[in-house]
Amino acid sequence: MNNTPKYLHDILGMHFFTAEDQSPCAEMDVTETVCQPFGFLSGGATLALAETLAGYASLSLCPPKTFPVGMQISANHLNSVSLGGKVTAKARLLKNGGTLHVWEISIADENGTPVSVCQITNYIKKG
Repeated sequence: MNNTPKYLHDILGMHFFTAEDQSPCAEMDVTETVCQPFGFLSGGATLALAETLAGYASLSLCPPKTFPVGMQISANHLNSVSLGGKVTAKARLLKNGGTLHVWEISIADENGTPVSVCQITNYIKKG
């Protein structure tokens, strides 16, 4: 049996959960896999975490026979996280339209220090 990770969230080590306030969330350890060569969390891995969380969050809102696809992402990286740390992303729905979902994803380190804030727009596609 092949236990090789299949999807990006598996490869990057993302774990999804729901916060007490019912917000979609995800955690990711800052390992060598998600770091740039200087030992800090890569901005690209941070964006992957945000977009993946927004996609799963949108999927939970999609009507039958539809699914979300990312169409826009923007981010501000506010602070760095060193190898060995952990980040938590929390999703907040800004717009739940018939064909568009807009999310704000706030990412913080294990001390609650803001790391990045991202905005993602998902198009809701008919399957």
